[in-house]
Amino acid sequence: MNKDPYGQLASSLFSSFHKQTRQALGGVGAVLGTITSTGLKLDDFKHELQEYMVAELPGLLSLSRRTVEGAMSWEGGQSAVSLELEEAELEDTLLKLNQGLQPGDRVLAVRVNGGNDVVVVCKVVSAHG
Repeated sequence: MNKDPYGQLASSLFSSFHKQTRQALGGVGAVLGTITSTGLKLDDFKHELQEYMVAELPGLLSLSRRTVEGAMSWEGGQSAVSLELEEAELEDTLLKLNQGLQPGDRVLAVRVNGGNDVVVVCKVVSAHG
């Protein structure tokens, strides 16, 4: 029985495209990891990464109206202080995530550049505290 040569060609092309797509997307996507004292350990990769990137978030910081309470001390006395701070917006602010990360922190990382680089996007915490 003769096989259909066009069917064989189509099957071969489909298989090849499927393999190439799987390889291209295999190293891309978000993954959980843990900050270590010397780098980043991704949950789906057995080696620790010493070189990785961390997102910085530039923008406008909005502060709501709030009351700050504390104490002032001076030689010979102390007094309670309460300050009412109005709503404010601070332009050109920058949230530097890497300065707040500690070893043991769980993070969400994204692979970029075909999986060759990793960017830590945020710290991940339990929904229950």
